[in-house]
Amino acid sequence: MSNTLLSIQIIPKTPNGEDSIPYVDRAIEVIQSSGVKYQVNALETTMEGDLDELLEIVKKMNAAVAEFGSNSIISQVKIVYNPEKGVSMDKLVEKYRP
Repeated sequence: MSNTLLSIQIIPKTPNGEDSIPYVDRAIEVIQSSGVKYQVNALETTMEGDLDELLEIVKKMNAAVAEFGSNSIISQVKIVYNPEKGVSMDKLVEKYRP
């Protein structure tokens, strides 16, 4: 079982004040190519996996957004870490699902 949930919101500064969505899309592509379980939500994306692996993905996300043209990126990160029992998105939200 995974030991970490990590939610991230990427807030890129765009060079000419254009829409930030293509930059956020680039960050999400990094998550998609990583192979970890994830869920995209309206304001953030949650990933499930090993803490070190997820933090490495965050680094790659920031690098990808910078390479796409953003020279300033805010990454808001929330982490739930349980090395003994593990943690999962499904378990945390099961009581809210029909």
